[in-house]
Amino acid sequence: MTVHQDAVQRYFAAWNADTAEELEKAVAAAFTEDATYTDPLADVRGHDGLAAAISGARQQFAGFDFVPTGTPDAHHHLVRFTWDLVSRADGSAPAAGFDVITLAEDGRISSVSGFLDRLPGA
Repeated sequence: MTVHQDAVQRYFAAWNADTAEELEKAVAAAFTEDATYTDPLADVRGHDGLAAAISGARQQFAGFDFVPTGTPDAHHHLVRFTWDLVSRADGSAPAAGFDVITLAEDGRISSVSGFLDRLPGA
């Protein structure tokens, strides 16, 4: 597994953490302490901000998982990838998007720029 693939895998582990304890550990493993996350609905910094944004999304979409789609595209310290938000109950995917992450020297994510391609009610 490349450093890029590993970072994407840890990213989804954070977004799919089921408990506060799992989320805390997954965020620390995936992101640098001062990492930023920006998408049309959020603009946060640091582990606490990331955990709050992820927790809020998980509460809003209980019973859903963020699932990577396609193959990540990467070069240097950048990775872009697509995802769907998939219902565990029926497999529907009401939201989709793509993210671009920047990796720090240690392989953790230092920034995320997220884009929403499909969002319920939008």
